[in-house]
Amino acid sequence: MCLYFQRWPDPGAAVEVFDRPDERRAMSNIPEELSYTAEHEWVSAPNADGIVRVGITDFAQDALGDVVYAQMPEAGTEIKGNDVVGEVESTKSVSDIYAPVSGEVIARNDALDTDPSLINSDPYGDGWLIEVKLAEPDAVDSLLSASEYEQQVG
Repeated sequence: MCLYFQRWPDPGAAVEVFDRPDERRAMSNIPEELSYTAEHEWVSAPNADGIVRVGITDFAQDALGDVVYAQMPEAGTEIKGNDVVGEVESTKSVSDIYAPVSGEVIARNDALDTDPSLINSDPYGDGWLIEVKLAEPDAVDSLLSASEYEQQVG
């Protein structure tokens, strides 16, 4: 997922101000058992059949805002790591989804067709995007760990 952020806030935009430091919004949820990409996708550990589940991170869904549409490849589609394979549209923007691994899409989350807000409400659960049968069994090993991703999003 490619997210672009404005460097300087709009002078008319609302700014969160807190009386105490402990009132700030909590850090994004970054589950330890998942792997991550610099483009804000997460990937589950492969199951016994070499299948992983892919979605966008809590950080990404928060940056996007309310998701209103998700376009993903159909089952049977061959995807190549780092290629654009879909998009997520929110009330703020449209962002590309990049394949974190190469392989064959074996399932897409059809529930997102009728309720794309699942990406916002449960990005690591019901809001998953696709399942991929890995072309290379060790492909996930080259992705970021939870601690590496946390350092990236700070």
